[in-house]
Amino acid sequence: MSERDDQEREFDLKWADGAEHKEPSARARMLAARWKENPPGPVPFRADPEHVGSGRRSSWVSTAVVLGCVAAVIVLLGYVDFRGAY
Repeated sequence: MSERDDQEREFDLKWADGAEHKEPSARARMLAARWKENPPGPVPFRADPEHVGSGRRSSWVSTAVVLGCVAAVIVLLGYVDFRGAY
Protein backbone atom coordinates (compact mmCIF):
# COMPACT_ATOMS: atom_id res chain seq x y z
CA MET A 1 0.00 0.00 0.00
CA SER A 2 1.21 3.45 -0.74
CA GLU A 3 1.48 6.28 1.76
CA ARG A 4 -1.50 8.02 0.18
CA ASP A 5 -3.68 4.92 0.72
CA ASP A 6 -2.63 4.89 4.38
CA GLN A 7 -3.58 8.54 4.78
CA GLU A 8 -6.96 7.99 3.10
CA ARG A 9 -7.65 4.98 5.29
CA GLU A 10 -6.71 6.93 8.41
CA PHE A 11 -9.01 9.75 7.33
CA ASP A 12 -11.86 7.27 6.79
CA LEU A 13 -11.36 5.78 10.26
CA LYS A 14 -11.35 9.22 11.87
CA TRP A 15 -14.47 10.13 9.93
CA ALA A 16 -16.25 6.91 10.96
CA ASP A 17 -15.20 7.22 14.62
CA GLY A 18 -16.40 10.80 14.71
CA ALA A 19 -19.92 9.97 13.55
CA GLU A 20 -22.64 11.39 15.80
CA HIS A 21 -24.95 8.39 15.46
CA LYS A 22 -23.57 4.88 15.56
CA GLU A 23 -25.88 2.08 14.46
CA PRO A 24 -26.14 -0.87 16.88
CA SER A 25 -25.01 -4.28 15.75
CA ALA A 26 -27.42 -6.80 14.25
CA ARG A 27 -27.40 -8.84 17.46
CA ALA A 28 -28.18 -5.75 19.56
CA ARG A 29 -31.09 -4.90 17.26
CA MET A 30 -32.38 -8.48 17.39
CA LEU A 31 -32.23 -8.60 21.20
CA ALA A 32 -33.89 -5.18 21.52
CA ALA A 33 -36.77 -6.32 19.30
CA ARG A 34 -37.13 -9.61 21.17
CA TRP A 35 -36.98 -7.94 24.60
CA LYS A 36 -39.52 -5.30 23.60
CA GLU A 37 -42.17 -8.03 23.30
CA ASN A 38 -40.86 -10.43 25.96
CA PRO A 39 -38.44 -8.82 28.43
CA PRO A 40 -36.00 -11.18 30.15
CA GLY A 41 -36.49 -11.99 33.81
CA PRO A 42 -34.02 -10.97 36.50
CA VAL A 43 -30.86 -13.05 36.61
CA PRO A 44 -28.73 -13.17 39.76
CA PHE A 45 -25.10 -12.17 39.45
CA ARG A 46 -23.96 -15.43 41.01
CA ALA A 47 -25.72 -18.76 40.86
CA ASP A 48 -27.27 -20.30 43.94
CA PRO A 49 -24.76 -22.50 45.81
CA GLU A 50 -26.99 -25.55 45.38
CA HIS A 51 -26.83 -25.24 41.58
CA VAL A 52 -23.08 -24.68 41.25
CA GLY A 53 -21.08 -27.46 39.63
CA SER A 54 -22.20 -30.95 38.69
CA GLY A 55 -23.14 -32.53 41.98
CA ARG A 56 -22.15 -31.86 45.57
CA ARG A 57 -18.41 -32.51 45.44
CA SER A 58 -16.33 -30.84 48.06
CA SER A 59 -13.51 -28.60 46.96
CA TRP A 60 -10.97 -30.87 48.67
CA VAL A 61 -11.99 -33.76 46.41
CA SER A 62 -11.22 -31.71 43.30
CA THR A 63 -7.92 -30.59 44.84
CA ALA A 64 -6.98 -34.20 45.65
CA VAL A 65 -7.77 -35.30 42.08
CA VAL A 66 -5.62 -32.53 40.60
CA LEU A 67 -2.71 -33.18 42.96
CA GLY A 68 -2.99 -36.92 42.27
CA CYS A 69 -2.77 -36.30 38.52
CA VAL A 70 0.24 -34.04 38.96
CA ALA A 71 1.96 -36.66 41.15
CA ALA A 72 1.21 -39.38 38.57
CA VAL A 73 2.74 -37.28 35.78
CA ILE A 74 5.85 -36.59 37.88
CA VAL A 75 6.27 -40.31 38.67
CA LEU A 76 5.72 -41.23 35.01
CA LEU A 77 8.30 -38.71 33.82
CA GLY A 78 10.77 -39.93 36.44
CA TYR A 79 10.22 -43.53 35.33
CA VAL A 80 10.75 -42.64 31.67
CA ASP A 81 13.93 -40.74 32.55
CA PHE A 82 15.15 -43.66 34.72
CA ARG A 83 14.51 -46.16 31.91
CA GLY A 84 16.30 -43.93 29.39
CA ALA A 85 19.45 -43.70 31.55
CA TYR A 86 20.41 -47.34 30.90
